[in-house]
Amino acid sequence: MAAGTAALALAACAPVARASTELAVYKTPTCGCCTAWVDHMRAAGFEARVTELADLSATRRTEGVPDALASCHTALIGGYVLEGHVPAEDVRRLLAERPDALGLAVPAMPLGSPGMEMPDGRKDPYETLLILKGGGTRVFARHG
Repeated sequence: MAAGTAALALAACAPVARASTELAVYKTPTCGCCTAWVDHMRAAGFEARVTELADLSATRRTEGVPDALASCHTALIGGYVLEGHVPAEDVRRLLAERPDALGLAVPAMPLGSPGMEMPDGRKDPYETLLILKGGGTRVFARHG
């Protein structure tokens, strides 16, 4: 019984696996909406490290992001790529579910998405797309 109690106590002290909060963000130096998206992610508890690049096309190509999904910034987290104004809630879900995919994209910078908030509150409905390994997509979440 003592051995069982000791094993239980040891298991209780073992580190618990948790989703990564470390986010590597690649953006151009002049993009204000990208900075606003980084602020959204930091407010949601993510630790963002920002690298400014004049051109993001090489980063996107390396990560397998199709040109049709390209947006104003690219981020990496937990083995996934994030393209565009992906909401923090979708990133949390991605990291929890761990689908066999490249990552998430919100193409076209929709109004009302994180970082694209409008002073008058206008919001466009938009979809967060799951980027599949073959380059295709499927809807991951709908917003607005």
